[in-house]
Amino acid sequence: MLSSTDPHDAYHRVEFDARVKSASPAELVHICYDQLILSLSTALLAEQRQDSRLKSRSITRALTALMALQLGIDREHAMADLLSDFYGAAQRSILASSVKFDRECLIRIRDDFMELRAAFQL
Repeated sequence: MLSSTDPHDAYHRVEFDARVKSASPAELVHICYDQLILSLSTALLAEQRQDSRLKSRSITRALTALMALQLGIDREHAMADLLSDFYGAAQRSILASSVKFDRECLIRIRDDFMELRAAFQL
């Protein structure tokens, strides 16, 4: 399977998989935040460069990271409902931006997640 992919991409995929497999639950949340922030930043750059393929892939990756965050919410935690609402609102906004690109909205979402990640620094 790796032989059909770009060597650079294959290396990063292996590195990412190793990082995920050895991560604690808190580290997994940070990995998802990192992926979401990076994906939104890449989508913004791709839109600026008029690279619709990269923009689409990046938005899909951002949505995948959000889905992982939503699925990982500890429903017994006091902040579970708040996080679920926050992640859901971000997901709806990103989905809407995949149809009609909203640069300012994606910047706000990215910045919100950067703040959230910093607040929960390991």
